[in-house]
Amino acid sequence: MGADTGRPAGGGRRGELDVLRALVVLGLVFFHAALVFSPDDDFYVKNPQTSGVVTVLAGFGVVWAMPMLFLVAGLGARHSLRRRGPAGFARERLLRLGVPLVFGTLVLCPLPQWLRLRAADSGYDEPYWRFWPRFLTVRPDLADFPFVLEGDHFETGHLWFVVLLLTFCLLLAPVARQCLAAAGHVVPALRRHPLLLLLPALPLAAVNALLGMEEGFAGWNRWAYLLFLLFGFALADDEQVRALIHRAAVPVGVLGLVLFAGTAPGFVAGDDPFTAWTSFALVTRALFGAAGWCWVLAILGLLDRPRNGTARGRGGTAGGRGGTAGERGGAQGTQDRDRLLHRALRYGALAALPWYVLHQPAVVAVAYGVVGWSVPAAVKYAVIVASSLAVVFTVHEYGVRRTRVTRFLFGMRTAPPTRPVPAATRTEPPPPTTS
Repeated sequence: MGADTGRPAGGGRRGELDVLRALVVLGLVFFHAALVFSPDDDFYVKNPQTSGVVTVLAGFGVVWAMPMLFLVAGLGARHSLRRRGPAGFARERLLRLGVPLVFGTLVLCPLPQWLRLRAADSGYDEPYWRFWPRFLTVRPDLADFPFVLEGDHFETGHLWFVVLLLTFCLLLAPVARQCLAAAGHVVPALRRHPLLLLLPALPLAAVNALLGMEEGFAGWNRWAYLLFLLFGFALADDEQVRALIHRAAVPVGVLGLVLFAGTAPGFVAGDDPFTAWTSFALVTRALFGAAGWCWVLAILGLLDRPRNGTARGRGGTAGGRGGTAGERGGAQGTQDRDRLLHRALRYGALAALPWYVLHQPAVVAVAYGVVGWSVPAAVKYAVIVASSLAVVFTVHEYGVRRTRVTRFLFGMRTAPPTRPVPAATRTEPPPPTTS
């Protein structure tokens, strides 16, 4: 990027986006548990009684949640490319995404498919160890790129996100320098004409309308996610652009709500809004694509907080160099809270990918055992969510993050050896930055 591109946004990770990513992943537990009760989705396990209300509520999540994950991944890709270069970036993504993709597909994805067969047919009694090799019986299918394998029972399941993200990163690596140069021209134009922030809504609307929406990819066309990743790569790393997004968050969010409301007639009545070629369906898909960009942009701006340039004096006020005992105690309490918050946020940021890999098999397994209960649907839903979260947290804490091998298999960096820090030299970790 040339000198005209402005100052990078602090040059480091944006802590609030790491938090958002972890929250979106945990939100998928709530979302997939809800699909157990939805009449419109071919989920693995279904409750005997379903409700269309679930489908409506799910729409408020699908319009922004997965697009936000790809946009945040685009921001991360930009930082990684700067540090490692294209070859190092590709190698790092193959390890961090490719390894958990292969491991999850071999070990975790067969379980939901096996439970689907058992839930659909009470007479199905094939043991899991016999089903597993049938799941892995595959043949090439280049027509569905990047999902190049198919089988009677094989699927990547919820790992479609990892497949797409890895593919997009590998496609990005050879042209990274050209993309950075292009961003160097886009960013100055945005500073001069802030309305250009809405321009990405047009290609997103076109991709969704002309290529069709895909239910298996959370309602978006798979190639729309590539656009979100590229937009994150190009737009989210300049302080002045971030300030523009922050100021525009509320009006853009309102616009997104209006556009999303405009999709309601198309989803409720008329032809299939996902694939039909009627003008009604095309407009519905286009409005959905435009609304998604507005929602993502608004959330990005609302979460961003400009740095506070003011700082307290080194010694405080006239109360003396160390302040009063109460002030010292209050400062210590603040430092303790900051330390705990920093650790919690870092824990969630590092756990996001393992949580994602684990969450759907956990939801399906718990739902399989719960849907037959003679209790209200609300109770079943609460049990599925709570139990699935407990499984995910427990398996991650005790089965993933504590050994180098399992961390590697789930895409986490292997933990470096830790050495105790002497109390005299120990420093407090800084609170997470928003830049």
